[in-house]
Amino acid sequence: MKIAIGLGKNENVLEAIKGFPFEIKVARTNKQLLEYIHDPEIDGVIRGSLESNIIMDLKKEYPHIFRASILEIDDHKFMLTPVGIDECDTIRAKKVIVEECSRIVKLAGYEPKIALISGGRKQDKGRSPKIDQSIDECEQVVNDLKDKYNIKHDYILIEEAIKDHANIIIAPDGIIGNIIFRSLVLVAGIKSYGALTLKQPNLFIDTSRSQSVEGYVNSIKLLVNIINSKKDLKPINEKLEG
Repeated sequence: MKIAIGLGKNENVLEAIKGFPFEIKVARTNKQLLEYIHDPEIDGVIRGSLESNIIMDLKKEYPHIFRASILEIDDHKFMLTPVGIDECDTIRAKKVIVEECSRIVKLAGYEPKIALISGGRKQDKGRSPKIDQSIDECEQVVNDLKDKYNIKHDYILIEEAIKDHANIIIAPDGIIGNIIFRSLVLVAGIKSYGALTLKQPNLFIDTSRSQSVEGYVNSIKLLVNIINSKKDLKPINEKLEG
């Protein structure tokens, strides 16, 4: 297995990579990290503590990429998406997100359980054109995909989606998804494993440049488990504990 991680000013990255039973390549510039993303011999890449403009560099090449944050609350992991403020502004984009996130959840060994979040309750239709559009879009996506996926429209009730153990939660758009992420992780302090970037060649996890050692370790474990699932290998936790 070959993976790479970015190193900026936050050297928690160097502590995080010490406990793994394989070499993790360190990129000290965005240019180096982009080279690893395009390298067919590298199985996956983590942003680490490099500057966030690496995402904009990726978007120049792959304008349709989006990010899904992997979060955990009360031992339940789920993908929250989109979390990039310029992501998922069409019905078609929501359908792509459903497909890509479902693929990753299946790789991890679970059945996708999808919750769409909109701008109001069902009875709120008519209060504003923006609310109506948000609800109508989610209803159309559910109607179009219900025969293929376990998918539900939870309206504005994200708490019900989490209580129902949905493992893919789709926000109305990237701005709202980003606010939900910040509220859950940066305010409420629930565990985050980083954001998986989808619709580009290599597995890539976007992390905060100010993450703790534990946070970077969690992101590395997540990436390795996804890679192992693709290769049908033992999970990294078994390797570390065995």
